Amino acid sequence: MKNPKTLVLSLLVMVMLAAACGDDDDSTDGGQVDTDGDAAEDADADAGVDDDAVDAADEPADSGDDAGTGDQAAGSVTLMTHDSFFVSDVVFETFTAETGIEVELLQIGDAGTMVSEAILTRDAPLADVMFGIDNTFLQRGLDAELFESYESTNLGGVFPELVLDDQNRVTPIDFGDVCVNYWIDALPEGAEPPASLEDLTDPVFADEVVVMSPESSSPGLAFLLATINGTDDWEQYWADLVANGVSVTAGWEDAYYGEFTAGGGDRSIVVSYASSPPAEVIFADPPVDTAPTGVLLDSCFRQIEFAGILAGTENRPAAEALIDFMLTPTYQEDVPLNMFVFPALEAAELPAEFVEYAEVADDPQIIDPAAIEANRDEWVERWVEIVLG
Repeated sequence: MKNPKTLVLSLLVMVMLAAACGDDDDSTDGGQVDTDGDAAEDADADAGVDDDAVDAADEPADSGDDAGTGDQAAGSVTLMTHDSFFVSDVVFETFTAETGIEVELLQIGDAGTMVSEAILTRDAPLADVMFGIDNTFLQRGLDAELFESYESTNLGGVFPELVLDDQNRVTPIDFGDVCVNYWIDALPEGAEPPASLEDLTDPVFADEVVVMSPESSSPGLAFLLATINGTDDWEQYWADLVANGVSVTAGWEDAYYGEFTAGGGDRSIVVSYASSPPAEVIFADPPVDTAPTGVLLDSCFRQIEFAGILAGTENRPAAEALIDFMLTPTYQEDVPLNMFVFPALEAAELPAEFVEYAEVADDPQIIDPAAIEANRDEWVERWVEIVLG
């Protein structure tokens, strides 16, 4: 994560980031979340598990944050997560200093692959805690009884709208919005920025839009879900996009740094994240004072990432301690500039770049996880018929 491309790719931890259906490197980016019921990928990929978990806590560091389990006995806890997971070294060093517990990372592909692997190994879990299952895969994990209930001592500080499981089998840790982005100075001459999903089918934006396939990309799936929930007739909507010259890539990087203006392409509109504009400012060379991109907030699909204690762990106290710590300011305030998502903790302070340049949808698209699990395959297959023929 030393250059703009790699760092912005870390956005794909959310939605879902994290909701990639295949081998795409996408994984992913507070506002209020509508989860009242109308708010409702196929990842049966083979997983290659790295047996050598990464030790993320080599040198303890002092901290004043209370994870709620300071007298926990020394030992280690294994955290299963996706390949896009990244926090500063000092974060888990702080956890070790407070608890005596070291964190070992087991990173397994994208979120879909991770969930599939956890299901396959449910009777002999590979880890104690999973992080990175999001609302597009949540029901699959719950149906497989992957998690043990645990109500964190710090759960009361979380945006209540992010709590999707009333049994507390999973705990919300971060969230982000997958949204249409546009390069302000590259829009067709005389055209106003798109203000709605329907605007993308306007002939003024012919051959300007690039999206990702929901078969292979997390943001691609999220955008499909946004259109299913946010248009009157999603099938006709996609037929209209095809007629207007929409381009489809396998993954986010191919779109954003290939066909989109950011990478020298000739398309001014792309599916990306609400947190992409601050990334464009942070990593601009030469530096800029204004984000060159804007966000179509009407198009945003909310992705929420959760952590849960894996059923059958023999390390329950350490697992609880880690869940609690992930809801402290030390962890939560490290997340935005490392994974380009928003913290779930209401009191967490956002970095200045997020405050100034990031936008959060007031009324994002969200579908009940059970509906996603029940319909995902059918929706994606129908999308393929309409868009790819």
